Amino acid sequence: MATLDVIQNEIALLLTELEQQVELKPKQLFIVGCSTSEVLGSKIGTAGAMEVAEILYKELQQFAKKHNIYLAFQGCEHINRALTLEYEAAEKYGYEPVTVVPVKKAGGSMSAYAYTQLHQPVVVEHIRAHAGIDIGQTLIGMHLKEVAIPLRTSVKQIGEAIVTVAKTRPKLIGGPRAIYE
Repeated sequence: MATLDVIQNEIALLLTELEQQVELKPKQLFIVGCSTSEVLGSKIGTAGAMEVAEILYKELQQFAKKHNIYLAFQGCEHINRALTLEYEAAEKYGYEPVTVVPVKKAGGSMSAYAYTQLHQPVVVEHIRAHAGIDIGQTLIGMHLKEVAIPLRTSVKQIGEAIVTVAKTRPKLIGGPRAIYE
């Protein structure tokens, strides 16, 4: 099992490699799906760990501040994969808050930890994020914009959890006569 230091180093390296591949614009949405159980080598939803969430959150928050983006933390299936984010982000994008507080057993450790750390946390049912990280196969695709592009990094796992990173782009429309650049 990976130590907290190893987990912190893995997420830091992943975020460094991500920023080399994606140009994030200020105030864009960045989704984080995370099973802390999977990070620790257990089946998703069985061994959530707030200490893992804390380590990951700190690195993600630094990344968000550096790029002036909004983080959205996907909850687990018990809250229908609803998302915890700052009220300001929900307001900017017109997302209607719902009434639920994510907790370790209904929302997951990552979402629950984020809820306690955000300035004005709210939970919304759906977003259309510009990019994101899926740690532990939590299936963030439902909250990405329509054209998602997987990114390749040297970091394949955080702890024991499989990692997938994606960015999005606008649709290419118009057929053979269209010009895209």
